[in-house]
Amino acid sequence: MSSSKAADADVRAVHELFVAGEVDASYLASTPLRRVVVESWQRSLARGVDPDRGGAQSSELALSVARMRATHPLASALPVIRRLLVDDARSSGVMVAISAADGTLLWVEGDATACRQAESMNFVPGADWSERGAGTNAPGTALALDAEVQIRGTEHFSRLVQPWSCTAVPVHDPVTGTLIGAIDLTGGDDVSSSQTLALVRATVVAVENHLALLRFTEAPRVESRSAAPRLRVLGADRPRWESSDATGRPTRAALTGRHADILVLLSRHPEGLSADHLATLLDDGHLDVVTIRAEMSRLRRVVGPELLSSRPYRLTAPISSDLAEVFDALARGDVAAALDAYAGPLLGKSVSPAVGRLRTELSTGLRGAVMATGDLGLLRRWLQLPEGSDDRDGWRRLFDSAEPVDRARAGGHLAGLDFEFG
Repeated sequence: MSSSKAADADVRAVHELFVAGEVDASYLASTPLRRVVVESWQRSLARGVDPDRGGAQSSELALSVARMRATHPLASALPVIRRLLVDDARSSGVMVAISAADGTLLWVEGDATACRQAESMNFVPGADWSERGAGTNAPGTALALDAEVQIRGTEHFSRLVQPWSCTAVPVHDPVTGTLIGAIDLTGGDDVSSSQTLALVRATVVAVENHLALLRFTEAPRVESRSAAPRLRVLGADRPRWESSDATGRPTRAALTGRHADILVLLSRHPEGLSADHLATLLDDGHLDVVTIRAEMSRLRRVVGPELLSSRPYRLTAPISSDLAEVFDALARGDVAAALDAYAGPLLGKSVSPAVGRLRTELSTGLRGAVMATGDLGLLRRWLQLPEGSDDRDGWRRLFDSAEPVDRARAGGHLAGLDFEFG
């Protein structure tokens, strides 16, 4: 047996032990597995990804792929991607996949035979290949980490995907720095080479330059809207502030928990908050005004002094946020869009009572909206979220209404809940 085949066999054996629950994360750390793979396997297992299912279930957005393609910023860069990647892939057993930021595949092109074979694992436009939907895979994990990733054969979490290797690089808006998608090459073992990574990386640079040139020629009002500051506070990632400097270059800053709390509260109170009121919302009044003033002084250095005013403390210009996107989508009854924008609980580590109320309001409102639709596809997406894992009523509804495969999965999950909680 060659060294590469022996290594694959070793990884496959470790994978079987891990998904069977016979070894834990500490055991994985003692194996030759790369850290990025170990951590992705852990996330995949925690999110309930089925290693025996196809690479991913079709997302609810499959029905609107045409609309997504038409409005997605990467649509304008297709000629660049096809010239640099797809043209050479058509006769080389390789596929080029372009995904949106939420992991939905928008285009899958390249070798016709490979594309047909990949249909068996649902590697098709409209499918959800986010890490939470498909487990460890290059495009999904690249989006989860916002970093270039290569996943080799048996490193995939799903068994059906393990015959393939893949290389993916995330794509960002050239002005705001916002993650807008990923470009992936999927094929045989050669696809996980350093040369392939360099090729995909160069393509992404060309695409981002193309988008920057288009942005430069757009009307100033569009530029201004695109560069609006953005707050990211949903999910397990550290809260972030995204904006642009005076030259239009994107800037990002990780926020402390307290600063993220303050920005969330100010965004929900456009009328402003006094120092005393803000202290109460942050910590039931256990903070004093001096502490609040010190925090606001530090926060101004992060977001810019022109954006924060005092007496009362308030934001002087609108900001966008993933939190507002979910609330807005729920307000207009677009439950699918709300799920798209919902990366997870609001500031899960925050001890602010006001943020805690908002966290509960958001999660409960989203769950209620999903249940009210009666749409099994939306229900499946909710159950894949951290809050959905222990949602006994949701899993019971899936068990009662779904197809045999989903019934089996839901029944197993309910049995696990019964074992854990009694």
